[in-house]
Amino acid sequence: MRVLLSTIGSRGDVQPLVALASELTALGQEARMCVPPDFRDWIDGLGIPVVPIGPVLRPAAPAGPPAGQPAGQALLTPEQQHLLIEDTLGTQFATIPAAAQGCGIILGAGVQQIAARSIAEMLGVPYIHVSYCPVTLPSPHHAPPPLWETEPAPAAADNRALWAGDARCWNGAVGAALNSYRASSGLPPVTDVRSHILTDRPWLASDPTLGPWPEPADTDVAQTGAWIAPDRRDLPTELAGFLEAGEPPIYFGFGSMPAPHDLGRMMTRTARGLGRRAIVSRGWAGLSVPDGEPDCLSIGEVNQQALFRRVAAVVHHGGAGTTTTAAQAGAPQVVIPQRYDQHYWAQQIHRLGIGAAHSPAVPTVGSLRAALSQALRPETAARARAVAAAVHTDGARAAAQSLIACANREVRR
Repeated sequence: MRVLLSTIGSRGDVQPLVALASELTALGQEARMCVPPDFRDWIDGLGIPVVPIGPVLRPAAPAGPPAGQPAGQALLTPEQQHLLIEDTLGTQFATIPAAAQGCGIILGAGVQQIAARSIAEMLGVPYIHVSYCPVTLPSPHHAPPPLWETEPAPAAADNRALWAGDARCWNGAVGAALNSYRASSGLPPVTDVRSHILTDRPWLASDPTLGPWPEPADTDVAQTGAWIAPDRRDLPTELAGFLEAGEPPIYFGFGSMPAPHDLGRMMTRTARGLGRRAIVSRGWAGLSVPDGEPDCLSIGEVNQQALFRRVAAVVHHGGAGTTTTAAQAGAPQVVIPQRYDQHYWAQQIHRLGIGAAHSPAVPTVGSLRAALSQALRPETAARARAVAAAVHTDGARAAAQSLIACANREVRR
């Protein structure tokens, strides 16, 4: 079986698909990936065929948000949203059909995969949609994430009404453009864009302990567990030496999120105020430490699975992958959410008692110190270790087996 795994997101969207591709390969199947060109060299190095789609995502130079905005949130005008949707649809309909040639099934990750199901229809192959977070799938138990709005919905809001409004936003923003492409391909129009993208039975690649699908369920969702491949890379010599030279430090990182240029300096000051050493991951924002003192270290992309087992706490933006990796490592967390599902993960970390949820605003030394003081409590660390024992590690293997079973059912029809 040959399967196409497709996404147009950042590393947090791509990395789970790499885990799934690796499991499929181990089970004797062929996986092909269609992802942004930022990740081509990395995936090529793993021996997985890759077709690049769209422009490079990583900015040429780090840029912080305007004053008063959350640290990693860039707001778009309606006109900009319309142009972005038109552009991404054109790119998807131009690229994915060729990438999917010879594939018996297509799996698309994230709601940005607007065209993938239509392309599967064109090719006559089954399609599976996967989400990495429960809150991105409709349910009366939670509100939709703030995709079309700038702020999360208030807790007292009617979730069914919010999801109905979300569906109207999808139809208004995407419906005409999508149906134009479908008509040119001989496909009938869709009247509910969001349901079309998500399918009748979406997959949920989140850990049942960290991000369970809410019960009682009124939507048919297949939860596989999170897709995280084992990372066997050694830590860089400088980082390993830093870890061995003192007490466990605090890790700070914002992944692919933009951030103010001085955020690394503020993070380091906060750690020092707590009597702790600091590791600052540069990420796409180019965060840096303020000086060359031996109590802080700036690092690039490393094996987080190994690193997080050796830190006192992990401060991050709340991506699904980072949240799950830190939880698997038993590290207390402080989540500073910026957009989409990150608000959900921040609240989950708070609810589970394994860390603190910071507000979306740019942190100050005072606000970050308060959140870290909570995360560094002995009882929080003990709870984080207990939850780590309950986090599943076989999500990608389970998903690969389900994908093979799905393809086999189609062959027998």
